[in-house]
Amino acid sequence: MRIDAGAIVERPGLYVHIPFCLTKCPYCGFYSITDLSLIAAFLDALEAEAGFYSTTFGAFDSLYLGGGTPSVLNSPQLARLFHILRSSFDFHPDTEVTVEVNPDDVTAHKAEVLALYGVNRVSVGVQSFDESKLAFLGRRHTATAAHRAIETIKASAITNLGIDLMYGLPGQTRKGWETTLEQALSYEPLHLSCYQLTMEKGTPFATRQTEGHMQVADEKEQADLFLATSRFLERRGFIHYEVSNFARGRASVSRHNSKYWHHVPYLGLGPGAHSFDGRKRSWNHRSVEKYCTTCNQGGKPVEGSELLTDEQLRLERLLLGLRTKEGVGLAEGGIRSGPGSPLGRLVQSGLVMVRHGRVLPTRKGFLMADRLPVMLE
Repeated sequence: MRIDAGAIVERPGLYVHIPFCLTKCPYCGFYSITDLSLIAAFLDALEAEAGFYSTTFGAFDSLYLGGGTPSVLNSPQLARLFHILRSSFDFHPDTEVTVEVNPDDVTAHKAEVLALYGVNRVSVGVQSFDESKLAFLGRRHTATAAHRAIETIKASAITNLGIDLMYGLPGQTRKGWETTLEQALSYEPLHLSCYQLTMEKGTPFATRQTEGHMQVADEKEQADLFLATSRFLERRGFIHYEVSNFARGRASVSRHNSKYWHHVPYLGLGPGAHSFDGRKRSWNHRSVEKYCTTCNQGGKPVEGSELLTDEQLRLERLLLGLRTKEGVGLAEGGIRSGPGSPLGRLVQSGLVMVRHGRVLPTRKGFLMADRLPVMLE
């Protein structure tokens, strides 16, 4: 059964990358800068970029503000941002509007402003409720601030609360991690994103690991925590609908992120943002200065693009689909079945199931989601 049925998942989505942070987390590989004085210039450039695509994608039914840290924008800046987007594009009445927030930025006033501009889904970057773990991760908020931020959002008009958490940290035990999950669940979130700590190339954490100054959980420990997380949250009524994502019911699945996993067209605005029209993928310059200069000179801030072949599209459908609970169709993935086939061997090994013409990864299969497409060839 499809998690997101009907036309909703087929409509295009809009992503806006807000490339500003007050501080840089040592594990983060996403593009951002700490010079907030460039926000005004960025918004000018964003308005110009939006104008290039105002009639290209049709009406959107999801808007996702990511980063960076979108919540560093103040009220006038948020007002300008939403004015740009609303005046440049059409949105369906039921559009899912998501904003990523840092706990330190959340106030009752900020929550009211976000709700005023149509935000109906908030993803709080908590990562941990343990002070020592937050210090290790270089987060600028405390556990107290995380609790206060969630309580503030719960008291606001924004009803769709999501919490981001991270596991696989040095010294983290299964018991400690489950305590973190219990604390998150006490706020009755509709969505949880649980990410394994990974060493992103070029980050301070990756450098420390390479130099032997930091040791993280090994593959077995990570796998044990992953499986424990899945079982723990499913027992509490969550759907493990994508490798790192859990929803309390089908209606709480991230509509926007589902578009990525289903190969649905999306437009990305801002430095480093990616776009996909169903065949062509493009990406913007990872530089606020270059982004602004290019837009202000009347050009699109596109750094590169690629036109995907039918075979590349098929392989991507496999790669993306097998990261989700609903998997991929035998036909759309070009998957061979029958005695002795790679699919048959994966079924026997308990990594996938076949239901109603679709190949579905099991919980064990989720552990090897990135390798399943190769194993099916």
